Amino acid sequence: MPESGVTGAVAEPASGALLNWGLSEGSTLKIFLDTANLDELKKGASWGIVDGVTTNPTLIAKEGKPLAEQVRMICDIVDGDISAEVVSTEAPKMIKEGLELIKIHKNIVVKCPLTRDGIQATKALSGERIRVNVTLCFSPGQALLAAKAGAYIISPFVGRLDDIGWTGMDLVRQIITIYKNYGYQTQVLAASLRSPLHVVDAALAGSHIGTMPFKVLDMLFNHPLTDKGLDQFLKDYAKVFHETPVAG
Repeated sequence: MPESGVTGAVAEPASGALLNWGLSEGSTLKIFLDTANLDELKKGASWGIVDGVTTNPTLIAKEGKPLAEQVRMICDIVDGDISAEVVSTEAPKMIKEGLELIKIHKNIVVKCPLTRDGIQATKALSGERIRVNVTLCFSPGQALLAAKAGAYIISPFVGRLDDIGWTGMDLVRQIITIYKNYGYQTQVLAASLRSPLHVVDAALAGSHIGTMPFKVLDMLFNHPLTDKGLDQFLKDYAKVFHETPVAG
């Protein structure tokens, strides 16, 4: 491939061609955990509802282990897409990093920032059928560029837009509309989800994936009427059978 630095058996798609990542209409919402903490991942995975993981350099740094080592351990816990982000800022170095990252495990998705170099690297990597999650998306125009470059996933940051007075979920809706208009196979991953309401809104908007901190996933279980109802059911049972079932 000219100027990309990537060599392989798969030819780069012609300009404007759509990569088919297997996305189908009516796909279920995938739940990802946005963490590199192994304890959180083990707990989330034990519930049987975690489909993948997103990481970034900040989350990896918090765990204090080299990227490759930490990501390899994550792949042993969660059987699904695991996004691992490049730390270079120049396209040739991003491409080189991406090629190293995918050697860690078959589930690795290379994460590139939505910059000019990041899009160039995405185009080169996706041309080799390497899955790329384009991150730090804050506008529909940026999302269009990522899809044109063959991104496997686009990550609009909902909470960070909310922080500056925008409605972050509007961006998710706009991206989904644009992708449907032109048949792009890029999955929309709603990122920076900071509350259960964010998760529900992302699902209502039609996101393919929602990624969230462990505490937000844990909060999705909670409702006072569930606790009250279960307590009453167990008390009623105990009155008749003279037993004391323990809730939870």
